Amino acid sequence: MSDVPQYDLKNGKPHPYHILTPSVWPLAGAFSAGLLAVTAVLYMHHVQVSDILKSLKDSAIGNFQFGLKGVLLGFAAVLYVMWRWWRDVIKEAVVEKAHSPVTKIGFRYGMALFISSEVMFFVAFFWAFFDSSLYPKEAIGFVWPPKTIHAVEAFDLPFLMTMLLLLSGCTVTWAHHAILEDKREEASKALLLTIFLGAAFTCFQAFEYYHASFKFTENVYSSAFYMATGFHGFHVLVGTIFLIVSYFRNEKGHFTSKSHFGFEAAAWYWHFVDVVWLFLFTAIYWWGNA
Repeated sequence: MSDVPQYDLKNGKPHPYHILTPSVWPLAGAFSAGLLAVTAVLYMHHVQVSDILKSLKDSAIGNFQFGLKGVLLGFAAVLYVMWRWWRDVIKEAVVEKAHSPVTKIGFRYGMALFISSEVMFFVAFFWAFFDSSLYPKEAIGFVWPPKTIHAVEAFDLPFLMTMLLLLSGCTVTWAHHAILEDKREEASKALLLTIFLGAAFTCFQAFEYYHASFKFTENVYSSAFYMATGFHGFHVLVGTIFLIVSYFRNEKGHFTSKSHFGFEAAAWYWHFVDVVWLFLFTAIYWWGNA
């Protein structure tokens, strides 16, 4: 037993494995996510407390209806847990220096698996779109796109949005190479350009939705269109926030040529967003409108 090395379990050193100090955030995250899910379901189904607590049906509490406030409370709880949890992770990386090379390999596997799950998420939307378009049903007159739909022209605004995302993929790669060469100022410039392009894409998509001639619930085409492109737009927004955090971390000197997984994860996510949009543009805007 005397030959067994003694390790500092608090800071995760000097062994290569990432032994964490006890944290309340996984438990808090589960509770906040559950709160968000439950309040969202109750809000969407217009459930009143009186439906749950029959004995309090005639009281003021019993007649209270779950509104949007409950959903916002759950959403705020999720955001708070995310902020505190990721702040602790940054502290582990920057202050405690607890992220060893083996730990970073685990992070990369985790990010790769997360992106794989996101790929399957979008596969479901593509499946629904192709099933509806290749085999049009009687409800839409056996025609695709339905005759009531005035489809968005692929080589109009969507093509501009495609160019914006492709250019943003170039600028985020530029930022990555700048970090690898320890050029902090150059990396910050490239990140700012990427953030600007991502924000511009979001604004153009909002403009497209506002001027679209069809609504979400009009038919299967509109539902598939808004679900696929809308969730992609949400991912662009999340990726833009991811890059904003990376920009401020780079300004604080958190990234070096040998340690910059926080940015690397953001870059992977952004490239995933780019590739998904290419499939969306080709399948939904171009082929799907033919």
